[in-house]
Amino acid sequence: MTLLAIIWILLQVLIGYNLFLPFVLYIFYRPPHTVLPEAPESDYGIIVTAYEQVDSLPPVIASLLRLNYSNYLIYIVADKCDITGLNFNDDRVILLRPEETLASNTRSHFYAIRNFKREHERLTIIDSDNLVDPEYLRELDKLFNKNFLAVQGVREAKNLNTTYACLDAARDIYYHFYDGKVLLGIGSSATLAGSGMAFTTKLYRDSLENTDITGAGFDKVLQSIIVGRDLRIAFTGKAIVYDEKTTQSDQLVKQRSRWINTWFKYFTFGFTLLFKGIRNFSRNQFIFGLILLRPPLFIFLILSVFCLIANLFISITVALVWLVGLCTFVLGFYIALAKSDTDKRIWQSLINIPKFIFYQVLSLLKVRNANKHSVATTHYYHEEATENDKLKSDES
Repeated sequence: MTLLAIIWILLQVLIGYNLFLPFVLYIFYRPPHTVLPEAPESDYGIIVTAYEQVDSLPPVIASLLRLNYSNYLIYIVADKCDITGLNFNDDRVILLRPEETLASNTRSHFYAIRNFKREHERLTIIDSDNLVDPEYLRELDKLFNKNFLAVQGVREAKNLNTTYACLDAARDIYYHFYDGKVLLGIGSSATLAGSGMAFTTKLYRDSLENTDITGAGFDKVLQSIIVGRDLRIAFTGKAIVYDEKTTQSDQLVKQRSRWINTWFKYFTFGFTLLFKGIRNFSRNQFIFGLILLRPPLFIFLILSVFCLIANLFISITVALVWLVGLCTFVLGFYIALAKSDTDKRIWQSLINIPKFIFYQVLSLLKVRNANKHSVATTHYYHEEATENDKLKSDES
């Protein structure tokens, strides 16, 4: 066997295992049957970060003030924002306007922490476009009460008013199912999603206080540090944050280019955790390392189709293996949506997946300039939302 043939085989294995991995993890997944007990209230600092835009802040704060909880304060970090029109007549809301532009999620978080009015035991991070379920903090408490120090909630779609928003929501459902529920259920950790996540204040400070992170991806660094200490990140589908989904193609391209740039920047953390897992006999670290090495969905799907077509001219047997792999991935994707409470509009949008992938390919072409884009995604939902979606947001 020539060196070129060996490289070709190894390349196919590195790409192809991603098609089978979700289904294999699902086979070993066992949902917990224990009922989580009600936990006594803790003391939360809720950090809401905004960059340049403040239009979406009033409904966010209104949803936080409706929390079925009594022991929390809300810290708004309005970075590079005009706050003259903001007025929150509630002692639980602290509006912070940094004198200098921070342009960094973690800088905003620690600006809030340094301005905490009291020593909060826990903190949770909310984006400026999120709405929060009234039971959010109570559901987080149940996991903290099981001795977890970090918990990721679920980010459900706030808007399903365009095809792009529906496909974005489908992607989130897939990741919440496999990277949240399934990973936790097989003894590893849930991945962090940037918002709707909570930590003990001590863990967050110990992890990132001496690390200055610019651009997207602070959650990638944070989860690697936490799992690197062999701590587990919990997941709960009942601590719900309603997240705004992308509605326009240019918005999608800019957002995804930042996310793809982040994967290329931080995927090597996967090797570190993989080797730590082997050395420490840690299932948590080993499986999590595998997950961090996985490319974005559209990348390995495109590469898989390329390998299938190439093997039609090289080996029909191997081509059939690739076909089985692609079918297994589709089955795994279906399972994630079927096992979740998936809106019928999301199911109907799946026919447009090729168009969605096309725009993500455009994102890949722009990945080198990703950090030149605004650190915040421009929000259009308030301008375009259908009446039904507005009602859903109000109810939530």
